[in-house]
Amino acid sequence: MSFPTDLEIAQAANIQPIEKIAAKLNINRDDLENYGKYKAKIPLEYIDEEKVKKSKLILVTAINPTPAGEGKTTVSVGLADGLNKIGKNTIAVLREPSLGPVFGIKGGAAGGGYAQVIPMVDINLHFTGDFSAIEKANNLLSALIDNNLQNKKNNLNIDPKTIVWKRVMDMNDRSLRNIIVGVGGKSNGVMREDGFNITPASEVMAILCLSKDFEDLKKRLSNIFIGYTFQKEPVYARDLKAEGAMAILLKDAIKPNLVQTLENNPVILHGGPFANIAQGTNSIIATKMGLSLADYVVTEAGFGADLGAEKFLSIKCFYGNLKPDAYVIVTTIRALRYHGGAKGEEYSVPNLDAVKKGFDNLEKHIENSFKYQLKPIIAINHFHNDSLEEINYVKSKCENLNVTAINS
Repeated sequence: MSFPTDLEIAQAANIQPIEKIAAKLNINRDDLENYGKYKAKIPLEYIDEEKVKKSKLILVTAINPTPAGEGKTTVSVGLADGLNKIGKNTIAVLREPSLGPVFGIKGGAAGGGYAQVIPMVDINLHFTGDFSAIEKANNLLSALIDNNLQNKKNNLNIDPKTIVWKRVMDMNDRSLRNIIVGVGGKSNGVMREDGFNITPASEVMAILCLSKDFEDLKKRLSNIFIGYTFQKEPVYARDLKAEGAMAILLKDAIKPNLVQTLENNPVILHGGPFANIAQGTNSIIATKMGLSLADYVVTEAGFGADLGAEKFLSIKCFYGNLKPDAYVIVTTIRALRYHGGAKGEEYSVPNLDAVKKGFDNLEKHIENSFKYQLKPIIAINHFHNDSLEEINYVKSKCENLNVTAINS
């Protein structure tokens, strides 16, 4: 008998109306902004700074990623479900997926197996339109820049060769990374080099996830650096008077999204900056919303712990006045084989020698965590082809480092 796929599990789930999920958090149904039956936005008024200080924050991260991912979200969802199962009032607060990885080798980013966030298909596709709004705000600024270059009457004297602001779209499309715009007649704009980033790489995404409210969002947008004038003076979004229009495009995107796990426990999804270019975690607003509505919050920091977790601790915690009460590093035996030199099909074949070599990667993340005065728990995200010998080796090595490893 074959194990059902993530999609089959999600489609067979007993999903509850979002009002029932909100009721578990004492959210008035009249305050919800519904996006169909199973998704809703929560107004920012539900953030309670005093409650935030009393609740417990659990950070989940991972060793350096392999092509298939290590399962941070799966572990985060499973941990939140488990805490609810033993009577702890818990909510998972996670990032929204990007369509690039969704349609790439990694697949969806709503967990896996029986530790998933639903409605999985909606979440992995357009969801509540947050990424689209970020894309529009980003590209509005691009349009204003090119319009200024074209319109001599309001010219800020921007040197086109110094412009660093790029357009974005939520898709992996290598052919758009470097392009020429303004080709054609004079009415098509000034010809210059430009390009597209993927939407989670937009500075607008990073700004949204660091903003504390709408006014703070607007202020941060105004400070976006565009390029230089011919006189080498910096030019910002505020010089184009762009921040108001950009902010109004984000008036709904700034509100966190409420969904549920397969076990009908509440989950907040909001924002999704990549960790290799930004802070790699959900918004400060979403985390504080979770801490306001529950006693325990399970959140995650993307990419490896040396990027996502360290940025979470050094950037998000700094701006949001937050501190994790527990710290989980996810690994897989497959990933340790990979970091130990295994290639291609060898990822899935027991190989103790490769695991021994690959353990250096995990050990460095453990060492780094102590520098932040955090003692980690190692979660071994278990796969059927993990050998007992490999698992016991990792547990023993972790014990020697004074940390606990759990085979989940």
